Amino acid sequence: MSEQLLSSGPIPHWPGKLVSLGDHQVYVRTAPAGEAAEPAPPEPALCVHGLEGSSRNWTDLMDLLRPRLACDALDLPGFGDSPPRPDGRYSIAALAQTVTALIERTGRGSVHLLGNSLGGAVCVKVAATRPDLIRTLTLISPALPDSHLRLDLLRFPLMSVPGVGARLLRKVQRTPAEHRVADVIASCYSDPRRFPPARLAAEVAELTRRDTLDYPAAALVGSIRTLTAETLRGGGRPAWRDAARITAPTLVIYGQDDRLVYPRMAGRAARTFSRARIVVMPSTGHVAHMEHPGLVAAEIGVLLDAAGRTGPPGRSREFPLTPAG
Repeated sequence: MSEQLLSSGPIPHWPGKLVSLGDHQVYVRTAPAGEAAEPAPPEPALCVHGLEGSSRNWTDLMDLLRPRLACDALDLPGFGDSPPRPDGRYSIAALAQTVTALIERTGRGSVHLLGNSLGGAVCVKVAATRPDLIRTLTLISPALPDSHLRLDLLRFPLMSVPGVGARLLRKVQRTPAEHRVADVIASCYSDPRRFPPARLAAEVAELTRRDTLDYPAAALVGSIRTLTAETLRGGGRPAWRDAARITAPTLVIYGQDDRLVYPRMAGRAARTFSRARIVVMPSTGHVAHMEHPGLVAAEIGVLLDAAGRTGPPGRSREFPLTPAG
């Protein structure tokens, strides 16, 4: 399916608008539901992006999930087209509060919640604390704490050090925007050639625009500090305890070639989530929903079918090609 998207050219990003949540606003993109093949109306879904991402990351998957799901995707505070929270907080709890407020604000009832990376960690918090708002949960390379030391990722805790992070970011910002976009794609994709070339110019223009704003650096450093703190807090156990509390049917997808979240975390996920199906996708990096949207849509279809059957879905573990520890 993703190859079809590439051959026919990428679809435009979905339109959006700012939505007020009381003390702050978030930008929300909406995919028109389309015509349902069945009489049942499409069910609401909400997508939450990862670090340095935006609602644009979900464009192709949102298209493929129609008309079964009516998908929204938000820009977390300080990212994409969303201004920062007035309190300047980027903790998992604060971002989960934003997501919860949006679900309640839209008035569509409980939703199918999807999250990637940082957004996955936020969705875990939402699903653990507000199970009444969640129909199913899909996590794609969720940034849950990994107790193993990652020397290749030491730049992230370094950016959490007061003063150091800002200096590192200023140095990075002197790099041309097109090189920074290419670096992100190379880090997040198993094969960067899968990124649609037609979208590259738009991403460079967006990064150039954000370079003129006064809050993106604070949003990035604040979010990195949050992820570092989650790893250090109790050895990362509180976040995994939240995962164990989740009662919604859950799909957790890892990429075999993920450079940011090790696929071996699939083993811990399988032991922790009580109603989860765990999938490790071969030839996939950190953003399976962007690199292989068709495969992810198919896995979500399996989740929705299982959730729709009477009684709790059976627990299943799938680890194609990659052993989980």
